[in-house]
Amino acid sequence: MTTAAAAATPTDADLLQLIWLASPALPVGGFSYSEGLESAAEAGLVSNEDNAARWLLDQLHLGLARADLAVVCQAVGAWRAQDVTRIEELNAWVLSSRETSEMRQQTVQMGRSMVEWLKAVSPGLAQRAVAAPTYPVAFALASAAGTASVRAIGLCFAFGWAENQVQAAVKAVPLGQGAGQRVLQQLAAGIPGALDRALELQDEERQAFTPMLAILSAQHEIQYSRLFRS
Repeated sequence: MTTAAAAATPTDADLLQLIWLASPALPVGGFSYSEGLESAAEAGLVSNEDNAARWLLDQLHLGLARADLAVVCQAVGAWRAQDVTRIEELNAWVLSSRETSEMRQQTVQMGRSMVEWLKAVSPGLAQRAVAAPTYPVAFALASAAGTASVRAIGLCFAFGWAENQVQAAVKAVPLGQGAGQRVLQQLAAGIPGALDRALELQDEERQAFTPMLAILSAQHEIQYSRLFRS
């Protein structure tokens, strides 16, 4: 191994940090959001393993990859360059991309909780946070301090999202645990391609245009009975 290659290799501690950040057990509240999936199940749009997998794969490629995943990848470099202006621009874009109040509340609450977690485990890093960070920006802050590549960080972010969404599907559709694992397997296979697309996006190419999801989210805000906050 060359010296350059060795320098680019994440340490064991950095890899464990990414695993930690991807864990549904991280106390940021990701488990409490279905991101419209509960409303889709209520409307009969998601009712079994096959259409749950299709729904989440569409959300991965049409939603996450074109918006939050791209922001995470861009924000990592900005945090490492200590470019506060760039971070604030990305944070403002995330807020402006939320089409319903519960979508906005989710990213604000999870961002705030990520900073609170950082205060407990890495106070110096938490002090760098901008005011009211959204979740993608806060996640990038938590992962940017180590030597992990932007690609590894993006994979971690996307897989953490996938785990939370599959658990939401298991509860809301509902699905069995085996079905949930098969759905997660499909999402894991789709994540690298989604990340490739996210890494290519320029600022003017990012978008958050998922009208059906926005409608379902708005309906979920007044849904009579629900398990999730979105």
